Amino acid sequence: MIRHRILAATAATGLAALALSGCVAKADVAPQGALTVTSTDTSCDVSTAKATSGTLSFDVTNSSSQVTEFYLLADDGLRIVGEVENIAPGAKRSLTVVAQPGSYFTLCKPGMLGDGVGKAAFTVSGEAVAATGDDAEQKQKAEGLYGAFVQAQVEQLVPAVDTLVAAYESGDDAKAKELFPATRAFYERIEPVAESLGDLDPRIDYREVDAKAEGLDWTGFHRLEKDLWVPAQDALNSDGETPAWKDWAPSTPAERKSYGDQLIADVAELNTYVHSDDFTSALNAQGIAGISNGSIALLDEVATGKISGEEDWWSGTDLWDFAANVEGSKMAFSLVKDFADAKGDTGKKLVTEIQQGYDDLDAALAKHGSLSAGFVNYSALTEADKREFTDLINALAEPLSKLTSTILE
Repeated sequence: MIRHRILAATAATGLAALALSGCVAKADVAPQGALTVTSTDTSCDVSTAKATSGTLSFDVTNSSSQVTEFYLLADDGLRIVGEVENIAPGAKRSLTVVAQPGSYFTLCKPGMLGDGVGKAAFTVSGEAVAATGDDAEQKQKAEGLYGAFVQAQVEQLVPAVDTLVAAYESGDDAKAKELFPATRAFYERIEPVAESLGDLDPRIDYREVDAKAEGLDWTGFHRLEKDLWVPAQDALNSDGETPAWKDWAPSTPAERKSYGDQLIADVAELNTYVHSDDFTSALNAQGIAGISNGSIALLDEVATGKISGEEDWWSGTDLWDFAANVEGSKMAFSLVKDFADAKGDTGKKLVTEIQQGYDDLDAALAKHGSLSAGFVNYSALTEADKREFTDLINALAEPLSKLTSTILE
């Protein structure tokens, strides 16, 4: 089934990168010869790993057995500079972007799910290219890039959940424990999107105390978590009051299959939504403020759950969630910061303060691990560590709270 994509692109042309201010006008930069890309089931071969700034075209041939996508990613490997999707086996498509000097990655995604294949460094040299087009056009591009980021995260979440659930349902608890925090990272980066969908986020991510307080069936990640990290008989739930074993017992194999299958179905529903016209309409309706507010909301997620250790109460994997929320927040900020920066000295000062806040938070997190290598258990944090995180979150939250109003001035 062909998916509806958020990118405002034709079938042959992907979304151009948001051009940053520079000293060379876009009109003065001649298009370069097309770069060729061959996507197979296991590789993503690009004709060159270097180019000069300006208009770049990637001619993508799908030599795999599955429908594929091609991405140009920013240096963090998360932000999408441009993509072209729904390339059928044997078909060709082109991606055209205005590329600024810097470091990037190229990637193909056969099957349009998972982490993709053939991720490789790609370098753009030369001078910066000045932005062209009106403010509305640039904002529409930012909305499209954010939509593409959300889709890419959910596309990786789907197979990650499949693998986690397979281990959980088979009783391979050691494997499931290993997969649990890394799988959740894809969800935590885009959590506000799911939270806007009625009962979908509660089904996927509610803690036991929250579900019971609202009279809901308790399902999702945290149901699996408690089965995997079985609490002591005298333990309390995250409210600090309710006995952990009150109205709860480890799930039987049949119950595990039910909870696991439900999580797979709920994540599939999320994937369907983020590739639908409804998602496109929602992004368009919220506009640039929706992206900015998403950045703020993700930091709020850190402040209200992760920093207290209440989110992953049984596993102690809160720092994975913490880091993923911060990454998602930074991603949204990166797409709107130029609009704030254009608001004169006040906007420039705000952007500087916010960026410094993210840098300080990243540095503090790095003391305890990383998403790729893993973090220490939350129980290993000292009270001083927790105070440091709290202070840094508060310091970032103050300028970040002004981002939306500054952009809309």
